[in-house]
Amino acid sequence: MASLSLTRNALARTATGSTHRLGGRSHYHHFAACAHPKNIIDTHRTPAMTTTTTTTTFAIPTPHRQPAAAIARNVAAARWFASYPPHDVVGMPSLSPTMETGTISSWNVDVGSTFAPGDVICSVETDKATVDFEAQDEGVVARIIIEAGSGEIKCGTPIMITVQDPGDVSAFADYVVEGATTAAADAAPATDASPSVTPSSHPTTTTTTKTIADSAPASAVPVPPGGEGGGGGGGGGRVSASPRAHTLAKERGYGDITALKIAGTGPGGRIIARDVMDYVPPGASVRETAVVPAAAAAAIAVPSYPAALASRLHSSKRNVPHYYLTIDISLDSLLDLRSTLNSAMKLADGERGIAVNDLLMKAAAAAMRTVPAANSSWLGDKIRVYDTVDINVVVGAGSGLYAPVIRDVGRRGLKAVSDDAASVVSVVEGGGDPTSVPGFGDVGTFTMVNLGMFGVKSCAPIIREPQACALALGVIENRIVPNDDPKSDEIYKESVMMTATLSCDHRVVDGAVGAGWMSAFKNHVENPLTLLL
Repeated sequence: MASLSLTRNALARTATGSTHRLGGRSHYHHFAACAHPKNIIDTHRTPAMTTTTTTTTFAIPTPHRQPAAAIARNVAAARWFASYPPHDVVGMPSLSPTMETGTISSWNVDVGSTFAPGDVICSVETDKATVDFEAQDEGVVARIIIEAGSGEIKCGTPIMITVQDPGDVSAFADYVVEGATTAAADAAPATDASPSVTPSSHPTTTTTTKTIADSAPASAVPVPPGGEGGGGGGGGGRVSASPRAHTLAKERGYGDITALKIAGTGPGGRIIARDVMDYVPPGASVRETAVVPAAAAAAIAVPSYPAALASRLHSSKRNVPHYYLTIDISLDSLLDLRSTLNSAMKLADGERGIAVNDLLMKAAAAAMRTVPAANSSWLGDKIRVYDTVDINVVVGAGSGLYAPVIRDVGRRGLKAVSDDAASVVSVVEGGGDPTSVPGFGDVGTFTMVNLGMFGVKSCAPIIREPQACALALGVIENRIVPNDDPKSDEIYKESVMMTATLSCDHRVVDGAVGAGWMSAFKNHVENPLTLLL
């Protein structure tokens, strides 16, 4: 009687078109699309009984009566389903409001694997993104119906079987999706797939089935002839195509996909992206659509020093936990001091004098005295704090990019620092040998890069190991800023401003230390007389 009760329950679920849920989205039992039975007489003989029990199932009023052959198939499907242990047939989930089809890119579980709430069952590729399908309950994977990479699958199409008892997994080794087969048979009786017979371990009712391995993924819901699954173009009815197919048709200049005579290979004749990619417009030859390989590009040799610098920066970006701090700084007072100093030196025509970058280097070195933790290196099990501030100044561009070091910027005078920087710039810009510059190839304790000449407002530089910080300076420009002069009647004023960005190694310089250094740097730049102390 228990088997009879299970059959009755299966027929009741069939009559109501019940669905189950996994991951918060609906999926069909394999017989969920069966016709509604009415006054069906079911003769069921149990192994322990010799008496034939006749029962009348529920009388469900339906708007459309099914032929006798379809009703017989539904009864057979219910008996066949009842022979399996309790299980769920999981369908392709709808992972977004507009998702109609998807492709399983990878399975994260195998047959026999247990899963818990929150575990990723598989990754599903949609037209817009790859989304993880997560379980909302625990269970065991009994069978994977559709393998990864099998093409586009319509939402609701069965993709796997789950059970609660691991001992029930072996019962589904030869499981086939009965509901999908019945639906396909109703929609298109003529099929080129070879029929197979349900294994003899199941009830003796013979049903013709088509395994998943022998066909493309089929929808568990019957597709009415001439409806949405009618395929692509030329039939006069509605053309069913995936959103990706519509987009590809427009991108390739084919126009509206409904005007194209494309034979869909998706479920129910649906036009998928692959069909559009394989489509050859009328009058176009294969030669015209063939991909012409691009001409080989010239290989440019990279000099040894830029190659070594690129390798060092690549390693640093991978190993160092960077974070960035940005601040706007007024240069009005600094420019006034520069003008005063250059006037006092009575420069000859063409002589460089003190550059803005020289003063900014001195300000960075002065900030290191205020916050010495920024002038440090990470050595794995210890941190080394340096007494002198040796600054690598990035000059040049492309294959002519160099970062020579200016030694002891904090203790030496401004004129001496300016002369060293001038000699470096003259060699690089004049096409000389950079290796002749003192400090070429050395790694200092801090790096500065100025991109203002390129009009760049700010950038986030890569720290050169084993340094802990790198400073990037942006373009110097006039900006309208709030007027902080209490004696002025103007609300705003024009000021020469610059944006500075500090990259910090979080292992050495935490957020508070980095912010302290930036504050000290800003103070020295906006009050440049402190640089002369």
